[in-house]
Amino acid sequence: MPTSAPKAGERALELLRLGTQDPAAAFRDGQLEAIRHVVSNQRRLLVVQKTGWGKSSVYFIAAKLLREAGRGPTLLISPLLSLMRNQLAAAERMGVRAVTIHSENESEWPAVEASILRGEVDVVLISPERLANDHFGKRILGPISGRIALLVVDEAHCISDWGHDFRPHYRLLERILQSLPQNLRLLATTAIANHRVVADLTHILGPNLALSRGDLSRPSLFLQTIRLPSQTQRLAWLAEQIARLPGSGIVYTLTVRDAELVAAWLRGQGLNVEPYTSQSGQVRPRLENALLKNELKALVATTALGMGFDKPDLAFVIHYQSPSSVVAYYQQVGRAGRAIQAAYGVLLSGAEEVRIGEYFIASAFPSPTEVSQILAALEAAPDGLTANDLMSRLNITKGRIDKALLLLSLESPPPLVKQGNAWVLTITQLSDTFWERANRLTALRRTEQQQMQEYVSLTQGHMEFLIQALDGTPEPLSLIHI
Repeated sequence: MPTSAPKAGERALELLRLGTQDPAAAFRDGQLEAIRHVVSNQRRLLVVQKTGWGKSSVYFIAAKLLREAGRGPTLLISPLLSLMRNQLAAAERMGVRAVTIHSENESEWPAVEASILRGEVDVVLISPERLANDHFGKRILGPISGRIALLVVDEAHCISDWGHDFRPHYRLLERILQSLPQNLRLLATTAIANHRVVADLTHILGPNLALSRGDLSRPSLFLQTIRLPSQTQRLAWLAEQIARLPGSGIVYTLTVRDAELVAAWLRGQGLNVEPYTSQSGQVRPRLENALLKNELKALVATTALGMGFDKPDLAFVIHYQSPSSVVAYYQQVGRAGRAIQAAYGVLLSGAEEVRIGEYFIASAFPSPTEVSQILAALEAAPDGLTANDLMSRLNITKGRIDKALLLLSLESPPPLVKQGNAWVLTITQLSDTFWERANRLTALRRTEQQQMQEYVSLTQGHMEFLIQALDGTPEPLSLIHI
């Protein structure tokens, strides 16, 4: 570390205790080693640790130590800005000055940008989508790129085509890394990365990426699967069992409609629950806080309540339907039992889940016909077209057009770009690799769906199945070069 190792270790522990508000807090296996590796060695590290291990403590402490050593700010890229409130509170207790730039605080941008440029900020948090924003690139990233001391990529599995919850804008990171100093410290963190994802991240985030990987087992989590094909059966089961379960928890559904249906049913049975979906909007913070304070028995949620939500005493996670993959399931059920001796993860398998899953798989990529029609329309309009213009010319929904434009614009090099509000073609032809990736991932998603059906059929060995599927290992944490 920038100061002598013993003193830096003592300071790191002091920061941990400030952040957790626990004067007896101690580092978990691998946490201090990860901090030292990044801060002292100026090298790149991928941390794969189960939910609740404390990855945010690692990067906020590292950022604070670097600033105290006179280094520049940390750039933290995360898809979880709306779910990082508790982590930011911990960082503030450590004395870390962190700011965010996102669509919901636009009125604060001038003041935030000025404080960043004056060097008054320790951590700048942005979403991967912000990397595509010209204003951010010119006003912030360009001026501070030479001063960035640490780049943190949270939920790093989203970078990989193979990873659960792949976020297309994460693909921009590969280009951003090429423009930043090669000796830049880099810390990538995730709770879920099998061998394919690790190999992909090594290719994108290298060179000299080291791996810190821990045991995925969760002894406090008791898992069970129950096939109840009809919704009526599952609704009755939920009403009876949730009332008996201790503590509070989450009920996951695959669709917004089902989240609202289940929540309405359970409220009608006298249970204090609320729906939490992509349509919850500005009430999300209130709902999260209500669950954190045990003012609700449960949130009935879609994946909108996903990565980043941290309630150590969450007592149960119940799935109304089987999710799309083992990776998605492990991440969601892993919200429970982080700091209590016993928690429950119950998966209720319904007849409709395969149909819903197939819809999501089939709609993940635009069809060749849709892409051909969009490119042809743009070719006939040299000055460009907006998404609404395309919708008026083509028999394609706005959602499908938006998805196609996004994915095509993130190709490298892209066949189209956005100029103002309009999309225009470039001289680049769409590569066959676009369709190769789409076909490969579609096949993978169907394999993952089948694997979840195998999990549903288990009568025992649920945790062992998940760990094997995730390429986990019972070996102790290691720090190795890959």
